[in-house]
Amino acid sequence: MSSLNGVRVLDLSRVFSGPWAAQMLADFGADVVKVERPGRGDDVRHQGLRARDAQGQETRETSSFLAMNRGKRSITIDIAQPAGQALVRQLAADSDIVIENFKAGDLARYGLDHVALRAVNPRLVYCSISGFGQSGPYSHLPGYDPLFQSMSGLMSITGHADGEPGGGPIRVGYSVGDITAGFYAVSAILAALRHRDMVSGEGQHIDLALLDAQVASISHVAMMYLVSGQQPPRLGNASPITCPWQSFDCADGQIVVAVGNDTQFVAFCQVLGLPELPTDERFATNPQRARHRLLLVPMLAQALAQQTVRHWHHAFEAVGVPSGPINTFAEVFADPQIVHREMRLDLPHSSAGSVPQVANPVKFSATPVQYHRAPPLLGEHTEQVLGERLALSPEHIADLKRNQVI
Repeated sequence: MSSLNGVRVLDLSRVFSGPWAAQMLADFGADVVKVERPGRGDDVRHQGLRARDAQGQETRETSSFLAMNRGKRSITIDIAQPAGQALVRQLAADSDIVIENFKAGDLARYGLDHVALRAVNPRLVYCSISGFGQSGPYSHLPGYDPLFQSMSGLMSITGHADGEPGGGPIRVGYSVGDITAGFYAVSAILAALRHRDMVSGEGQHIDLALLDAQVASISHVAMMYLVSGQQPPRLGNASPITCPWQSFDCADGQIVVAVGNDTQFVAFCQVLGLPELPTDERFATNPQRARHRLLLVPMLAQALAQQTVRHWHHAFEAVGVPSGPINTFAEVFADPQIVHREMRLDLPHSSAGSVPQVANPVKFSATPVQYHRAPPLLGEHTEQVLGERLALSPEHIADLKRNQVI
């Protein structure tokens, strides 16, 4: 038995944020039906690197689609046609959740907005994920992750300081705005489901903006500005409030050190052969170390440069000082901790033979995460879902195909 056994999700979303949220619900056991455009499908079916089959030949399945869509059934419906709109409304009538990430107001043109679908099914939890939300001066605008990284302030605190080599704002190396919004969506959906089932008996509309989610997730760094009125500095891999908390050059690469308290700093300095530093009042406490970072860091860097990453990592591990190498992905998926936690898996796939997946990190004690279906081919389950959920006859489905509704 899974956590969300019996919960039905109608996934009208595309690209990253909505599909990421729907995939997590599928991992938790929900029955997720993904609605895609006939012929083309989700845009991310055409983005990213292509998976290869057992013979090494490229398939049509892309890394971007494979990352966001396991556990789902794919059906194709042309929502621009009234007959297609009617099919979506019928599916929504016995669904628990709808997830969509169209621009604000777009689905109202097709009678598929939250007002229309909750009129069909008052118990429906309808989650709208958009760039700027359903209201406000930017609500009509499209948007992608780089905009939310820049407009949220994230890029202003990411990268090296102006004047340093390579200085200036820089983008985080993955679509953090989309993924963050997907996590907020899952939390909100589950909260709304509980309210429906335990309190009101009715669903509700969730209005989630990627820009809002990114601003919220900056959290304690944004709070530094709110309490001080000062822009937090951009310090590369260093922290403005904790020291040492950054990467250092070693004899053969770089190591990241995260000294979180004064006790760890004493142990850290003992390993480095610098036991006098914690007794210096400039470095005795974390606030003092952060304040005198430009004096402290060069001393630490000189010592760390004398040995290899492996040497320091093992030495720090022995005394409880957090540290780690900067891994490539080959090193990530070979790491014994990652292997032990089973963070990489392979799922059988109808065209590629099997496809790799990054596993869900949640470990339930009683209702384990379900990996019962690989990311689907475009429209792979159209006939199955329409027959099973809507009881459409083969003749009716064939007629819908002839009219290019599905």
